[in-house]
Amino acid sequence: MRRLIEAPEIQQRVAQLGRQITDDYRGRPLTVIGVLTGSLVLVSDLIRSIELPLRVGMIRASSYAGRTTTGTDVSLDLNLLPEVRSRDVLIVDDVFDTGRTLTAIVERLKTAEAASVRAAVLLWKDRPREMQWTPDYFGFKIPDVFVVGYGLDYNDEHRSLPYVAALEPGDL
Repeated sequence: MRRLIEAPEIQQRVAQLGRQITDDYRGRPLTVIGVLTGSLVLVSDLIRSIELPLRVGMIRASSYAGRTTTGTDVSLDLNLLPEVRSRDVLIVDDVFDTGRTLTAIVERLKTAEAASVRAAVLLWKDRPREMQWTPDYFGFKIPDVFVVGYGLDYNDEHRSLPYVAALEPGDL
């Protein structure tokens, strides 16, 4: 495993994102929706950096199986989604990869009549995308490698690492 982003860098950037989001949403009702399970650590740190009253909810979305994206449709589980009608919504996800997951979530939240829908991701992979939509906030741009740590996993392992690391071929 090769470290890409150390824990202090992540904490500093998340605090900066929190301040930016606070400024952008000041005076408006905000609902933060984390994408399970990879965003749990980011959501936890980010909401403590946002100095606004807010609601928090979660949504389960999946397009991964093992090492890579499946290339199939995104599966959404909306059972933990709070009421978003007439509220500004910030989707928080771990990594912007193909763009399919966030695009599907944004489309779903717009049909739920959210006042606005934006997204924040920790990592933005440098790769071609089919989707034109992009996140409004991001922590770090990274190469197109499989990463773990700070909530991201490989087969449900490595989520608890305080840094982000790229898995080497021997790690897979």
